[in-house]
Amino acid sequence: MDMYEKTLKNDVKFKGKILQVEEVEVELPNGKSATREVVKHSGAVCIAAITAENEFIFVKQFRCPFSKVILELPAGQLENGKDDPISDSQRELKEETGAIGVNYVNLGKMYMSPGYSSEEIFLFLCSVKEFGETCPDEDEFLEVVKIPVDKAYSMVLNNEIEDAKTQIGVIKAYNYLLKNRNR
Repeated sequence: MDMYEKTLKNDVKFKGKILQVEEVEVELPNGKSATREVVKHSGAVCIAAITAENEFIFVKQFRCPFSKVILELPAGQLENGKDDPISDSQRELKEETGAIGVNYVNLGKMYMSPGYSSEEIFLFLCSVKEFGETCPDEDEFLEVVKIPVDKAYSMVLNNEIEDAKTQIGVIKAYNYLLKNRNR
């Protein structure tokens, strides 16, 4: 079955610093037309960084859409493009937590919400080599938190961590660590 939707018209409704909202008219496989609302985003990275004490490094940050502080793995927008997400991961980890990561492992990518957003998030696991000074963006106010790997995994399963990229990052990193523990 052909499910491809052909774009007929694309109208930019809003263009901001980190996203753009478009109204897209498409031709459906049955020949009829429909309108799609699409949020365009340059993409992001999310890093599951593990300390020598077998802890994940998290950040707590106030998130305006939910009017509350959320526990998340360090993450941030791609600046170097989709060709080099590791350097963006290294930058974001250092900026937000002060950690220098080594031995980066690609855990894949995810589509945040493909029904309306083009955002792709590249997931990585790394070991923390050392800690230095943080240098968050001027509009970021973060608290660094370390949580043992097993406890973080349980927190995801118990809905104590609500952020989707963090849930997936923790689960993928945890499974990678289990499979590679005795190698």
